[in-house]
Amino acid sequence: MEWTDTHCHLDGEEFEEDRQLVIQRAREAGIGKMLVPAIDLASSRRIIDLCQHYPACLYPMVGLHPEEVRADWRDQLAGISDLLSSPDHSSTLLPSPSSHIIAIGEVGLDFYWSRDFEQEQLAAFEEQVRWSVQTQLPLMIHCRKAQNELVAILKKYANDLPGGVFHCFTGNGQEARELLQFDRFVLGIGGVLTFKKSHLPEVLPENVPLHRIVLETDAPYMAPVPQRGKRNEPSFTLYVLQRLALAYGVSEEQVALQTEANVARVFKKL
Repeated sequence: MEWTDTHCHLDGEEFEEDRQLVIQRAREAGIGKMLVPAIDLASSRRIIDLCQHYPACLYPMVGLHPEEVRADWRDQLAGISDLLSSPDHSSTLLPSPSSHIIAIGEVGLDFYWSRDFEQEQLAAFEEQVRWSVQTQLPLMIHCRKAQNELVAILKKYANDLPGGVFHCFTGNGQEARELLQFDRFVLGIGGVLTFKKSHLPEVLPENVPLHRIVLETDAPYMAPVPQRGKRNEPSFTLYVLQRLALAYGVSEEQVALQTEANVARVFKKL
């Protein structure tokens, strides 16, 4: 039985001392693939390099995270677009990006702490949505306190988007149904599912078919029970898988098989 962690920040300093062991534990636990999102230009470059050292199991995404949108956001996007362009780093985004980049992410909107850069976030997100249309690479989307604005932008491109993941879904049934109107997208489910006060074990089976879910950790953040409070890592997706199986009343193998099929459907370059 094998499955994928669709969202783990393995380039982070939290893994500097034992990254190879973390990857080894993940492989031994059943993780066949680990998808690594970027947050800005520097991390996009770093992640591409990291994944080239582990080509059998690590896969890079590039993008500008909404919390990293600052005054230099245009320069950040220009540099990231070069990574998606021709080998000579021309400024024109090509419809066929570098073969090793599997998605555009982590991108989105986040107005939880502040709206100081609200217009810049909206513009940066929409630009990266256009990249997805141009390259036909899926989106890895972060959204916090901004679903209305996010949905409004995605609707403009819905017919042409290849799909993607709404990362770290923790919402209610109405929010799930609103996101699932984008029929080539899935919800990323992680450690929050296992928390004692989480409503996801009830919300998901009632509103989200299993073929619209992928597994994730968001490592090193939000470790699942019984590892809560520790540094999260890809091997801990096992606990998410087990809790999903219990919530849907199916076997763990069925969850693994279905979520793997979902990953293959969304991330066509894997």
